[in-house]
Parts: sequence; structure tokens; C-alpha cells
Amino acid sequence: MFRYFSSLTLLLFILSGCALTTPQPSSEDTKTRLTTLLLSLDSRISQEESHRLSADIIRRSAALEQAFDRTENPYLHNFLVNIGLKEKGLCYHFSDGLYTYLTTKHYPHFAFHLAGAYIGEYWREHNTLVVTAKGQPFEEGIVIDPWRNQGHVFVSRLKDDHAYRWKHRKWREVRKVSRSCR
Repeated sequence: MFRYFSSLTLLLFILSGCALTTPQPSSEDTKTRLTTLLLSLDSRISQEESHRLSADIIRRSAALEQAFDRTENPYLHNFLVNIGLKEKGLCYHFSDGLYTYLTTKHYPHFAFHLAGAYIGEYWREHNTLVVTAKGQPFEEGIVIDPWRNQGHVFVSRLKDDHAYRWKHRKWREVRKVSRSCR
């Protein structure tokens, strides 16, 4: 009975947050911003490769949104996944999906990394993808987060993303991720 009540209370809290959303940039604006950020990583990166990767990230993120049939509010969607009404769509499903897809493509000047924040903390853990120039340290990368902003890909230099303290994660560590994403 308590579990049912607490789940219902959480659901109502999550639904009330829907009204507090802010306008998000368009996919085209995000792609342009991401292209600029990717170009800034290294002088050897071409406009064409940066633009192609940006388009691939936006397109693949949209495909994952559709495949996971994600609700507009990410917290509500997590709740539905955690109670078994939705199969996928947690933050690590997005980061894993992007990582798996992009590592099969030919991007000679880019490296892809998985990142996590608040690892092991059920209500706070969050996972994402970070892109760096090949040979560059993880800390110089760009955060690619399709989960955070209700279906609009969040992009930022890792050092400018003050919402999380990202840590580099190895692929095998991702399998230990908790079932919540902040």
C-alpha cells in the first residue's frame, strides 16, 4: 500500500513539473551550435566532418526518442520505465545507443566517451556521451545529452556544464548503471 501511495505521489510531483519547462532550441539551432563546438576542438577537424557528425548525432537522437516512445517529461518517462510500463528510455539507454552507433561510423578526428555523474545514487545518477578530438583529454570534450531537455539534444563544453560533474566511464562500467537518471 505504501509503495502504491509513494509511486502515485511521485507521479503527481513529476507531472506538475511539466508546466515548468522552458523553450528549447530547434534541432537546426542545436546542429549549428554543435558543429561550431566540434570545430573548436582541433584545427585538423574539417567543417564537413564536424557538420556530418552533428547531423548524425541529431538524427540518431531523434531515432532513439522515437524507438523509446519517450514521453515529453523525462522524469515521467523514467517512472514508466521503472514500473515496467515502458521498456527503455533511461539516460543510459540514450548514451549507450549514441555511443554504439557513432563508434561504428567513420569519424577520423573524433573520439567518443561515456560519462556519468553521481554514479550509484539512485535519484541523482545521470549518464551521457562526450565527444573529444582524437588524442584530447576527456575534460576537453563536448557533452551530448539527448535525455536532459525533453527530446532536445543538450550540447555544451564539458567544463561549462555546471549541472553535473562528469566522470569518464568505461563501456563495461555502464552495465552497472542504476535504473534512475536525474
